[in-house]
Amino acid sequence: MYHSYFGLDEQAFSIAVNPRYLYMSTQHREALAHLLYGVSSGGFVMLTGEVGTGKTTIIRCLLEQLPDNADLAIVMNPSASARDLLCSICDEFGVEYSADEASIKVLTDKLSEFLVENHRQGRKTIVLIDEAQLLRISTLEQVRLLTNLETNTQKLLQIILVGQPELNELLAKPALRQLSQRITARYHLRPLSVEETEAYIKHRLAVAGMPPGRQPFPPKVVRRVHQISRGIPRLINVLCDRMLLGAYSREATQIDSDICRQAAIEVLGEGIMPKRRSFQLQPHWIYAGTALIGFVLIGAIIWLSLGAGRAVPEPPKIGGSIIRETNASPVAAPLLSAAREETWWQLSQDHALADLLGVLEISYDGAMYPCWVVSKQGFKCETQKVNTWEDFKVLNRPAVLSIITPGRHSAYVTVVGINDTQAWIKQKDRMTTVSLAELGRLWTGEVVFIWRRPEQFKDPIGLGSKGPLVSWVAEQFAVLDQQSAPLTRDHFNAQLQKRVKLFQRANNLNDDGFVGMQTLLKLNEALGVEKSLTDLAPTLITTGG
Repeated sequence: MYHSYFGLDEQAFSIAVNPRYLYMSTQHREALAHLLYGVSSGGFVMLTGEVGTGKTTIIRCLLEQLPDNADLAIVMNPSASARDLLCSICDEFGVEYSADEASIKVLTDKLSEFLVENHRQGRKTIVLIDEAQLLRISTLEQVRLLTNLETNTQKLLQIILVGQPELNELLAKPALRQLSQRITARYHLRPLSVEETEAYIKHRLAVAGMPPGRQPFPPKVVRRVHQISRGIPRLINVLCDRMLLGAYSREATQIDSDICRQAAIEVLGEGIMPKRRSFQLQPHWIYAGTALIGFVLIGAIIWLSLGAGRAVPEPPKIGGSIIRETNASPVAAPLLSAAREETWWQLSQDHALADLLGVLEISYDGAMYPCWVVSKQGFKCETQKVNTWEDFKVLNRPAVLSIITPGRHSAYVTVVGINDTQAWIKQKDRMTTVSLAELGRLWTGEVVFIWRRPEQFKDPIGLGSKGPLVSWVAEQFAVLDQQSAPLTRDHFNAQLQKRVKLFQRANNLNDDGFVGMQTLLKLNEALGVEKSLTDLAPTLITTGG
């Protein structure tokens, strides 16, 4: 991989939301200040910006700086009806209601009681609605009515609206003028300037461990990156990652204009390249061109007639999938076009993760980073290094595997089934089988899988441990054993240790009596709360995967 080639410790330009790589430009700091002011003053606060400008980054910063006495509800799917939105807010705050009697009035009354009680206890209540431009007018009006509850000095509910520029157009409608007038802080996040783009690239390289004195992006290339990306951080990440990979494939230490151009085509397509200057054809050029075309056609006919009897070799097959050759030359051209190289893998980890969520039947609308979305639904994206296929079978979870393609591109495959010789790979709406031998040659050993990780779990627990996780584990074993009462409440005793060891032996785990991630995974599997590779196998066989 190019990381070690450039002296980096890890991928510098991943599009995953990683707090370590947070770059706060002047306008990002101003946007955060506006949100914090709005939270303290009450009412409505609004943050807008184009896709990829860093709104999610600002939200993450805001969450980390909220006071301890603040209760926050995050609504990720705001396109629902007013009733569904109120249900989502109640669920986030833990407000109990009867599903059969959940009318808008009942839900509003329940929320009002909760707001009053929260205020009495000296707590702030905040609702953050992401992708708010998708809200219906009637739903927005219902949100406004929630803020009518107030004391003599302050509102009992703060609303933060985050969305794309279309949100401004929505709030400009006459029907929403009352809501628009209540917005106490607005901020529109603009793309980065050229100078900010340069600082952003240097910041990410430094965090990833770039040695002093190295700078693979010369100023000319930075200006071109800014021009192509229009200063949008997400596009900057994708472009820079592809350029580093291109430089690595050519054994170059700096990005040049050719690498920059090819990377831009791979990321955004031919449409980003400047159009050729048009010119008027003169009659004599038309005559000459016609004659030239005639000679070419005659030559082609002769060549085809001579070569008609030659056999055309079959393309090689890998794991049941036909892989077309992308270059007839024995020496492959570096920085191969991604569209030409792609077969049964995907160049976007987000797309591969989206396929994984589809297999696991986890709700995902494609609007945000998949692992962020699943975390709001009680799941956890876990990244691990796995040494062998046997270890992967022990893990027994469908997962996204990181690979390096023959053209030296970073790519990802969503493996949803495996046997002794082949793996089933999900790619959008189709299923492909690939031999383990071929996949193993490309696999880096890294897997990302999704599981229901208990909120309290940080480190393994064992004999003598105390706390909520001990109670949770004991309760899960009680459910598994169909017992009316758990073996313990909040203290990990000898009885629970004995039960854990028996469970570990039955599942071919190290029977040390400690409950770590492997034991929790097997426990979830035994309780049927997660889909495993074993669970998916009958479906693959039935569908002929």
